[in-house]
Amino acid sequence: MSAKVYFSRTITPEKVLELYKMVDKKLPGNVAIKLHSGEKGNQNFLGPDFWKPVIDYVGGTVVECNTAYEGQRNTTEKHKKLLEEHGWSKYFNVDLLDAEGPDLKLEYPSGKRIKENYVGKNITNYDSMLVLSHFKGHPMGGYGGALKQLSIGVASSFGKAYIHGAGVPENKWTSDHDSFLESMADAAGTVVDYFKGNIIYVNVMKNMSVDCDCCSVAEDPCMDDIGILVSTDPVAIDQACIDLVYRSSDAGRDHLIERIESRNGVYTIEVAAALGYGTREYDLTEVM
Repeated sequence: MSAKVYFSRTITPEKVLELYKMVDKKLPGNVAIKLHSGEKGNQNFLGPDFWKPVIDYVGGTVVECNTAYEGQRNTTEKHKKLLEEHGWSKYFNVDLLDAEGPDLKLEYPSGKRIKENYVGKNITNYDSMLVLSHFKGHPMGGYGGALKQLSIGVASSFGKAYIHGAGVPENKWTSDHDSFLESMADAAGTVVDYFKGNIIYVNVMKNMSVDCDCCSVAEDPCMDDIGILVSTDPVAIDQACIDLVYRSSDAGRDHLIERIESRNGVYTIEVAAALGYGTREYDLTEVM
């Protein structure tokens, strides 16, 4: 069965909210709103002004997790300071899920590469999740979208190293690359299972650099903006974004495609679909 994906070429905060309202799903209870807070120095991430209408409408809590690499987000103290500098704390309630240990271990017996995932224990305060993703390239994953937000994004600092290392945190920068991609797909599956599918996904194809918002020094966007997508299926929404890039006639598309293909980025989508928590088949409904 194909998944429903809503799409608009108009990229505004108001259009994000309009597409969100079109999804036939209500997020129950306390809603965790997962987004990327942006590394210090990054010029491409989508800030609080862009996301404010949908966050205010949902009424949830912005959640983030510490990183596993050097920068301004790898400790709770530095990350909280940057959340204030970037304006997140000014507008919203913010919760660093792994601000304090111990982590929560999520078991995943069906995982292709890893059988468990480590997330911040504060995730237990939430009943559902809204995943707000900035779709763009990524230095290791090839691209970043909903699946990356679910996996690396929701993982604790230790969990990020565990995923990157394909189960061996000490190998976080040296593990077999496809094993890392498989681990990302596995980790995303643990979060889908944890929330029992009570998740809505928004991917915004804007400021599309080959680099992630985690890069303090990132390339400028290489192609024109494409649009906003919303779905209840993380695999379908990422596949739809990939397809839109390939179908684009923009002069910069080849640069982004080279990044995706050189890192075998679509493999994460393939593994996630094989695990069964989403489908690569989708019906794209364009909204003017």
